[in-house]
Amino acid sequence: MTASQGTFDVGSGGPGPAAPRTVVFTDGACIGNPGPGGWAWAVTAERYAAGSTPSTTNQRMELTAVLRAVGALEGPLEVVSDSTYVVNCFRDRWWSGWRGRGWKSSKGTPVANRDLWEPLVAAVVDERPGQIRFRWVKGHASDAMNNLVDRLANEAARTQPDAAPT
Repeated sequence: MTASQGTFDVGSGGPGPAAPRTVVFTDGACIGNPGPGGWAWAVTAERYAAGSTPSTTNQRMELTAVLRAVGALEGPLEVVSDSTYVVNCFRDRWWSGWRGRGWKSSKGTPVANRDLWEPLVAAVVDERPGQIRFRWVKGHASDAMNNLVDRLANEAARTQPDAAPT
């Protein structure tokens, strides 16, 4: 199954009917790689957050966007991302292998971006088991919300302000 084929739950949900999920779109951007970066998450065009980092990578901004969204939004979530790096980690349970190997890759090297992966995995898997789903969406295509977070992340990368929800 590819990331584009569905939504992936992480952990086990409890019995009973599923609570409604907040759908949040996330994206990261980088001007140069590394370079000035921006991240954004949005539930609607009116409910969002964005921020920036002076020198970073695109992958770090993708992770930061998800980490910030998960930290800001309570209850069940569906995280929609155009990052296969993020979605595949949870779909394919990369995090489980990393933890089992002491945060080493399958090649025995340190996991890249561990400082972001560790708190994200803890939030998704340990603190909110079964509450967070991930769905991949094709980037730079026809999804209006994906295009919104892409624009917000790129604006943050270019201008380097920290944008607050409006």
